[in-house]
Amino acid sequence: MTTKDNTTDLSSRFAEFYNRLGLAWWVEIKTSLPVCIYFFGPFISQKDAEEALPGYIEDLEAEQAQTIVTDVKRCKPTQLTVCDELDVEPVVTVQVNP
Repeated sequence: MTTKDNTTDLSSRFAEFYNRLGLAWWVEIKTSLPVCIYFFGPFISQKDAEEALPGYIEDLEAEQAQTIVTDVKRCKPTQLTVCDELDVEPVVTVQVNP
């Protein structure tokens, strides 16, 4: 294992520890098409999250996502990807007369 691998592993462990405490930084990206919210992280610092942001935007642009809005913030997401399921038919309540 190289020194760079050790540093990355240590940074990941610190990020996970910060995340458990609710102190980690996350990149939140919202798109209008598909209608999704993506979370990328955790990061130890705001600067680390902001440096990673262009790569995430580039990936979403390559997938032809529309209206990309970003935010770097401290949070503790419970899901990494949240999308509206447009393919699912709405539930319709049917009343049957007795």
